Amino acid sequence: MKILVVNCGSSSLKYQLIDMETETLLAKGLCERIGIDGRLKHEAIGKDKFVSEEPLKDHNDAIQAVLKALLDSEHGVIKSVDEIDAVGHRVAHGGVDFAKSVLITPEVKAAIDRNSELAPLHNPANLIGIEACEKIMNVPMVAVFDTAFHQTMPEKAYLYAIPYKYYEKYKIRKYGFHGTSHRYVSQECAKMMDIPIENLKIITCHLGNGGSVCAVQGGISIDTSMGFTPLDGLVMGTRSGSIDPAVILFLMRKENLSVDEMDEILNKQSGVFGISGVSSDFRDIEEAESEGNERAAIALDTFAYRVAKTIGSYVSTMNGVDAIVFTAGLGENGSSTRQLICSYLGYLGIEIDTYKNSLRGKATEITTKQSRVQVYVIPTNEELVIARDTNEIVSNLN
Repeated sequence: MKILVVNCGSSSLKYQLIDMETETLLAKGLCERIGIDGRLKHEAIGKDKFVSEEPLKDHNDAIQAVLKALLDSEHGVIKSVDEIDAVGHRVAHGGVDFAKSVLITPEVKAAIDRNSELAPLHNPANLIGIEACEKIMNVPMVAVFDTAFHQTMPEKAYLYAIPYKYYEKYKIRKYGFHGTSHRYVSQECAKMMDIPIENLKIITCHLGNGGSVCAVQGGISIDTSMGFTPLDGLVMGTRSGSIDPAVILFLMRKENLSVDEMDEILNKQSGVFGISGVSSDFRDIEEAESEGNERAAIALDTFAYRVAKTIGSYVSTMNGVDAIVFTAGLGENGSSTRQLICSYLGYLGIEIDTYKNSLRGKATEITTKQSRVQVYVIPTNEELVIARDTNEIVSNLN
């Protein structure tokens, strides 16, 4: 079975085509500047990369361009659209409606639309991608939700201490994100340890420009750092993370800020960028630190401190931990960041192997044999999870 995995943004569309018989990636690419002018970057595995500058007035055009690239005699990997058996769609927010991936139906689309108020930048774009594919391909389609993995959290973890009527009326609660990534790397960690995941306590750290930590006990999420929105939790690239709510009210009054202006500050002007004044890219901040920039050093230490503090709270939540996993762009590539985070965790008996920690590009345990808790770097593969869920659901239709 060949599955097309689609991840739609408001003006972009990422895709992968995966052969599920061997779980082999056949091709991947990105449509960007949709609705502006349009650009397709396409790569068939084993072939030269291909860039096409062509008008993409909407996501329908983007899907057409993707299929054209996949069918291209020189750059493609299939001879007919009929070779695509199903489409798996990443959907940001499933709200309380979805605790697992589902076959897309009119009712499912209505629920995705209903949850758009919880993810106004993502769900509408995800829905556009679904409907664009439906117009062009007559195959089963599956929705895989970022929030679904965290629907196993207990009430004590997901409820906020505000009047309960707001949870009943508006479903204001912690939802968590990056669920597909946390699920994948925790399962891979169990395989590497050769221990059933049901017997493990794992803390997964998805660290990129956005970041979250998740407590995975017995294979299920019991708590995670992101909340009602992805703004909560860790200090991130440009997001503030957790903050005293009174600070927001204080700034709005003092600076005469509107709700939209405050939203812009918290989401796009804060985080390590706000502290350092340098960049939201950790590589830029590390370079500035090496040149003696004190604020850059403070930003990096603040980030590591907040991650370590969150890890510590989840050790308490699970009454222990067997393994810690780092993943995503910074988690996979930031050896100095991993070292700094783990320097706060000596009480757990963690000992980092400097050489192993310097390796990149593959799943690796980075602790010594003496370390009481094992630490891993595991590249995430959310697209493969989406393809696997899609394959399972579609196979059971027959």
